[in-house]
Amino acid sequence: MKFKISRFKEQIKRTNPHKHDDYYELIFLSEGEGFHSIETEKFVVSPPECYFLQPGQLHFWEFTRIPRGFVVLFKKEEFDELQEAELIAMYQRLATRNRLKISPANFPEAILSELLREYQRNTAYSRSIIHGLLAALLGKLLSASDDSPQKQNPEPAIFERFRQLLPEETPRLHKVHQFASLLNTSPQNLNAVCRKHTDRSAGELISAQLVLEAKRYILHTDNTIVEIAELLSFSDASNFVKFFKKAEGKTPVQFRKQYFQ
Repeated sequence: MKFKISRFKEQIKRTNPHKHDDYYELIFLSEGEGFHSIETEKFVVSPPECYFLQPGQLHFWEFTRIPRGFVVLFKKEEFDELQEAELIAMYQRLATRNRLKISPANFPEAILSELLREYQRNTAYSRSIIHGLLAALLGKLLSASDDSPQKQNPEPAIFERFRQLLPEETPRLHKVHQFASLLNTSPQNLNAVCRKHTDRSAGELISAQLVLEAKRYILHTDNTIVEIAELLSFSDASNFVKFFKKAEGKTPVQFRKQYFQ
């Protein structure tokens, strides 16, 4: 299962340190008191609030008052990277912080309740409805984030700017040092910041964006492989084919044929 939602367990206890290796986790609390530890950072639980956990992050709870809320878990593979790039970009922006305070008026109770109902219905259209509700939910959180008085430190600011630059500059730029120069930082620092937030280096994220751009041209245009290589700023078609095959295990032509046989 690549997506699930449930109500937060309404009980007071200290949970064991644990992590979800494959899942992003959004935790919404409308009630509760205690502490939430994420890696080496300890938060005082003060609802309404939302916690955003990356895959593999270790955390545990120490409640002193019954918690109430929702838990949303999803894998990145739940989303179509070609058709839902904007949705993916939204949750990547949220991943720059572990906790987001939410005003009572902005707590998304209605969206979360409808998400849970649709998940439990599990009809032929539920997945599409859930994705629409998720987009609305993440949009609400980003809006609350923009209104938050919390100040971002330089590290998340660098990462968020890098994420914004990727789709704008990747067809033209392929190297970490080129992006680092635009961000007024060093390649080493940019790699470190990216690894902290995504477990992938800046170079790996650049390559992933290049692959995504390539797939868009391969599947949604009639451009030849030579033309696509030129559009993506590869020195020649041969280098582009080698790059794509290394990433996907098949050549661009083979990738196109599997969708248009």
